[in-house]
Amino acid sequence: MRLIPILRAGLVAGLLAAGCPARAADDPAVGTVRTLYTSFEAALKGGPGDARTRAAAIGPTLKETIDFPAMVRVAVGPKWKGFTPEQQGALTEAFGQYFIATYATRLAQAAGGKFDVKPRSEARGANRLVQSGAANADGESSQVDYLVGPGNRIQDVYLNGNVSEVAALRGSFADPLKAAGADGLLKFLRERTTGMLAAKPAP
Repeated sequence: MRLIPILRAGLVAGLLAAGCPARAADDPAVGTVRTLYTSFEAALKGGPGDARTRAAAIGPTLKETIDFPAMVRVAVGPKWKGFTPEQQGALTEAFGQYFIATYATRLAQAAGGKFDVKPRSEARGANRLVQSGAANADGESSQVDYLVGPGNRIQDVYLNGNVSEVAALRGSFADPLKAAGADGLLKFLRERTTGMLAAKPAP
């Protein structure tokens, strides 16, 4: 079983331009990813447990390290500008909970594995790209890269260099948005979150 679904990740490869690596000693983008992985490792100590417990363990760190407002805005696309501030606020909150529940669910596959972060990030315009690897208990590994914004918060995640988390989210959101706009997406996010957190651990 592969470790990642942990992250279906990254912007379109054509948007990425090669850049110079930052020095590891003063690379806050790398620090952001290491902070994220430290929370994953802590949540998995003693076994995977259930999704709700994992969500409670990693939630505070994800809120600190992931730029939820930027991610949901890009995932929704042009329709975002047509939403009221109240709708945008509700969707951002629901999206954060959905994202935390999603990662808590995926983490079950990482129990007994390990995460490695390259010590230098690379420039991607105004952002930084942090490369990492994630392996499960069977030693199966995947490349997982993070796009870190100027505020040192993650704005996208890429699996094997070309599969974007934001792009995958955009695809998932298309139907509820088309059917019922902001209210439809809000319902979708809340129902999916509730379902993931209620799931029983695999035997």
